[in-house]
Amino acid sequence: MTSRNRLEHGGRLNEAARQWGIPRDQWLDLSTGINPDGWPIPALPASVWQRLPEEDDGLEPILRDWTGTPARAGVLPVPGSQAAIQGLPRLRKAGRVGVPTPGYEEHGRRWAMAGHDVVPIDLSRLADGHDWLDSLDVLVWIHPNNPTGLRIDREQLLDWHHRLQARGGWLVVDEAFLLPDESAQSLAAFTDRAGLLVLKSLGKFFGLAGLRAGALLGDAGIVDRLAAEIGPWAVNGPARAIMETALQDTHWQCRTADRLRRDSARLARLLADAGLYPQGGTAMFRYVVTKEADRIADELAKQGIWVRRFARPPALRFGLPAWEGEWTRLGEALSGIRVPVGESADSGSHPSSVL
Repeated sequence: MTSRNRLEHGGRLNEAARQWGIPRDQWLDLSTGINPDGWPIPALPASVWQRLPEEDDGLEPILRDWTGTPARAGVLPVPGSQAAIQGLPRLRKAGRVGVPTPGYEEHGRRWAMAGHDVVPIDLSRLADGHDWLDSLDVLVWIHPNNPTGLRIDREQLLDWHHRLQARGGWLVVDEAFLLPDESAQSLAAFTDRAGLLVLKSLGKFFGLAGLRAGALLGDAGIVDRLAAEIGPWAVNGPARAIMETALQDTHWQCRTADRLRRDSARLARLLADAGLYPQGGTAMFRYVVTKEADRIADELAKQGIWVRRFARPPALRFGLPAWEGEWTRLGEALSGIRVPVGESADSGSHPSSVL
């Protein structure tokens, strides 16, 4: 894939360093929305490097227990949820697929590449009703949404699934940014239902994006078909070993969820003090809609601070600083940015609320 047809995501520090003439190691990267203080990886036994991965190593039962996935549902470890995002569209004949906008654009891109008619679902119009659902064969939903943080009541999602499945449709729910202690909002417990699929990732909360580790949960027939499509040994041995240990480290998960929520609240206050009132977000990032998005991103980049910018609507996503020096650096940079009154979204607007 060439740079001309590749979607832009967070990160890309090498590109930023070239564009702004600042060495890579001098950047504060807040563009990815990934936990900056990830799970501490222990030393691994030599055997996980020397032997082919084995599917009966115990990872699937650990994933099932961690997510609360029913016994009849399929569980498939994948090399990052991106692998499932790319593979699932090839398992259905061409149809109409709804994807939220704004949202993680790889979903729509991959369904379109597989020959499907992709229908953007404007998040701002959800309150007007859900009649749009009846024209779809598949709905892909990001919960909570990336980048807005929008959350939908679980009963609403289950109702959408029921309506889709009644005519042979699928509901695919991407839960990459849902925290482990938010099981009451997850659809994992219902994945024994036909046509329901849930994506999980260890990249965001665990801060292990480079590991490329995730899972697909859901309709066992569909999960088995994707397993055959991906082929053997898709998740390497070291990644499987790290997943097994990290998923069982519930003490770290509990402490980390609390810390991320505190840091996210601190980030919201810091942005508001600079006149950038977040309209949404999650425990790992904050989302600001502003006509000044490009200018603000450029001014921060001149100071070696990299944030994610969006064009429709013009907006910025800020990830969390890792340590106190980074918080200070961000605060000082924001204090020098002039935001005209009314240019940033009003603090009373909350698209991240549950509908």
